[in-house]
Amino acid sequence: MLKNLPTTPEELIAWTWPEIEPHFSNLGDRLLEAGTVQEWLTDWTRLGEKLEELYARLALATAVNTADQEADARMNAFLDGIFPNAMAADQKLKEKLLASGLEPEGFEIPLRNMRAEADLFRQDNLPLIAEEQKLAIEYDKIFGAQTVNWDDEEVTLTRLALAFQQPDRGKREKAWHLKAKRQLDDREAVNDLWQKFMTVRARIAANAGKPSYREYAWQQRLRFSYTPEDCKSFASAIEQVVVPAASRIYEKRRQALSLETLRPWDLVDGWFGRPTPPAGLSALKPFADIEELKSRTSAIFHKVDPVLGGYFDTLLSEGLSDLENRKNKAPGAFCTSFTSLRRPFIFVNAVGTHNDVQTTLHESGHAFHVFETARVPYIQQLAVPMEFAEVASMGMELLAAPYLTKTEGGFYSEAEAARARIEHLESNILFWPFMAVVDLFQQWVYENPATGSDPVQCDLKWNELWDRFIPGVDYRGLEEIKATGWHRKLHIHQVPFYYIEYGLAQLGAVQIWGNALEDQPAAVAAYRQALSLGGMVTLPELFTTAGARFAFDAPTLKTAVDLMEAVIADLESRIETTTTRRK
Repeated sequence: MLKNLPTTPEELIAWTWPEIEPHFSNLGDRLLEAGTVQEWLTDWTRLGEKLEELYARLALATAVNTADQEADARMNAFLDGIFPNAMAADQKLKEKLLASGLEPEGFEIPLRNMRAEADLFRQDNLPLIAEEQKLAIEYDKIFGAQTVNWDDEEVTLTRLALAFQQPDRGKREKAWHLKAKRQLDDREAVNDLWQKFMTVRARIAANAGKPSYREYAWQQRLRFSYTPEDCKSFASAIEQVVVPAASRIYEKRRQALSLETLRPWDLVDGWFGRPTPPAGLSALKPFADIEELKSRTSAIFHKVDPVLGGYFDTLLSEGLSDLENRKNKAPGAFCTSFTSLRRPFIFVNAVGTHNDVQTTLHESGHAFHVFETARVPYIQQLAVPMEFAEVASMGMELLAAPYLTKTEGGFYSEAEAARARIEHLESNILFWPFMAVVDLFQQWVYENPATGSDPVQCDLKWNELWDRFIPGVDYRGLEEIKATGWHRKLHIHQVPFYYIEYGLAQLGAVQIWGNALEDQPAAVAAYRQALSLGGMVTLPELFTTAGARFAFDAPTLKTAVDLMEAVIADLESRIETTTTRRK
C-alpha cells in the first residue's frame, strides 16, 4: 500500500514532484498478476485521486480570483513541474496494465479508453499541453478583468447583463453597446491568443501522428459512439426541425413587444437567447441574496428526491460552492471534483436572475453525478462521457421544474413559475441552433486550420453560420460585433469540440423529462441509476439506463420539440387563466 500521501488540502497543494515520483515508481516496480491487480489498482486510484484533486484545487483558485498572482504561480508551477511528469508516469502504468493482459471486472470500457490514450500519447506533447492550459488561463484573465461604469459604479459584464432584463428599451440598448464596446476593446488580445492556441494544437496533433487536431481531439475525448459526420447530421436535423420552432418563439415575442424587429438588446442575454418579457412584465427576481438562492434550491432538490436534497445540503455544509459574481472572478459556471474526497465543488456567477437558478440546478446535477459515483472503486471507472455528464445537469434542470413554486419551497408564485418554465423551455429550443453554430464553426476551423487560424476568416465563418441558424435576431449595423461572437464562447478557446455534448445531452434530458411527466419517481430512479454507473458502460447504454435514446436524427428531435412546444402552450394557457381570474 502506498504511504505518506497528503491527507489535508494544505499538504496536497504543497506536494512536489520529488515527493510524488516515488509513488509512481512503487507502482511501476510491483509484480502485476491476477492475485495482485486489485491492490495495485486501488493504490493507483489513491494516487490518481490525489493528483486530480491537486489540479482541481489549483485551477479553482485561479478561477475564484483571476487577479491572485500566488494562485497563478502555483498553477503554472504545477503545469511546468508536475503535470507533464505525472502524465508520463501515469501513461507507463496504463501500458503496464495493458501489457499484462489482465482484464479486471468492470474494466472493459476503461481498458478500451486506455488503449486509445496509449495510441495518442507522446512525450513531446506534455509541455505543449501544459502550454495550452496556460493559454486557457490567459483567456480567463482577459474576460475576468472586463468591467464597465454603469450608474456611476464599476460592474462586471455579468452584472451589467441584468440591464438587459429591465423594461426600459433605451437602457437595454445603452447597456448592450457598453458591453459590446468593452469586449471589442480586447479584440486584438483575443485574436493573438487564438493564433497561439491554433499553433499549439497543430503541433500536438502532428506529434501524435494525426492529420488534424479534430482527429486528435476526437480520440482524446474518447468519442467511440459517433463521428464528425454524425455531428453534421445533427446540425442538419436542427436546421430542419428546431430553427423553425426557434423562429416561432422570436416572432411571438416580437409581436408581444410590438417591435418591427428583435434586436440583440431585446434578448435577456443580449446575444441570441430568450427575448425580454413583454411590456408590463418585469424580469423575474427569484432571490434577494445568495443565502436565499441556497435555501430555496435545497428545498427544490428535497422535493425531487430526498437523497439528492441531502447531497446539495452537503455541498452547503462543507463549503463546496462559490455562487456569487464579483470582480476578478472567472466568467461562467462549472462543477469540479475533489476526487480523493469524492466530493464536488460548484462554481456559479449569480447576480439575482432566473438564469442563476437554472445554472445552480445545472451545476448541482453535475455534483450529484460525483456523489452517485462515490462507490465506484477505481478512478479509471470514473471517466464518464461528457455527452452523458451533461445529461446529469440538463436533466436536473427539467426534473426540478415542477417544484419552482413557493408552495413547494421554491422561488415563485404559480404564474411566475409557469413563466419561468416557459422561459427555460424556450431557451432550450433556442440553444440547439446556437450549439449547431458553435460546433460547425469548430468543425470548419480544424478542417481548415490555415484559414481557421486567421481571425478575419473566423469572423466571416461565424457570421455565415449565425445568419443560417439564428435568423430571428436583427444585427443590421452591428455586423462587427456579431462576427466576433466566437470570441465570447469560452469552449471554442479553452475546451475545443466540447459543445456538441450539450446538444446531444439536451435531447437525452428532454426524453428523461418526458418520462417524468408520466412517472416522476421512476424517471428519477432511472436517472440516478445511470449516474451511478460512472464510466463502466458505453455511452448509448448510459442513455438507455436513464430511459433515453442516444440519437442524432430529425424524428427523435421532432418528438422532443413537439413535447416542449406542447408544454409551453399549456403553461401559457395557465398564465392567461390566472390573469383573467385576477381581472
